Amino acid sequence: MGCHITKNKNKENDLPEPPEPPPPDPRLPLTARQRFNIIKSWKGISRAIEPTGVYMFVKLFENHSELITLFTKFRQLRTRDEQAESLELAEHATMVMNSIDEGIKAMDNVDFFFGLLHQIGASHRKIPGFKKEYFWKIEHPFLEAVRLTLGDRYTDNMDNIYRITIKFLIETVVRGYELAESKEPNDNEKKAINSEEGNSSSKTDKGS
Repeated sequence: MGCHITKNKNKENDLPEPPEPPPPDPRLPLTARQRFNIIKSWKGISRAIEPTGVYMFVKLFENHSELITLFTKFRQLRTRDEQAESLELAEHATMVMNSIDEGIKAMDNVDFFFGLLHQIGASHRKIPGFKKEYFWKIEHPFLEAVRLTLGDRYTDNMDNIYRITIKFLIETVVRGYELAESKEPNDNEKKAINSEEGNSSSKTDKGS
């Protein structure tokens, strides 16, 4: 009888430790706990979107000064101080950070997440001189900016989660860029076909 009771107690002690729930969507590289942790941590970034974004771009241009020429509104800003104080750069940095903010918050709905980031990637096809490899240049400046903003809250565990997350974000944006790129030759082919059809019909009209 006594052994039977002890056995039940052991079973009860096991109950408070359920297995970690599976990822909400198999396409998401984060576990449910990691996703919960970054959503919670990101609130600290959301309250400091602009300064975090400005620092991120200042670090980007510090590491890759040639990229500033892509930005017509502030390409003339050569020094770190000029960049840090620029309203135009702050506006663009905030816009980019808001896009990342939307992406992180959209990870509960992966289809929406992909659609959102694919659209962001596709929009960069319109920027003269932009190459898809440039997206990866923001990875380390982003991590440095997040580390600065969060301070002691940026633990080794959070560093790992942010690294996985920004890599996933960039991969998805690049994919959107590539999808837009793959559609362009088809559009040109259609134009060429339409042009040929137009030429042949005009020749027929002339012949008749």
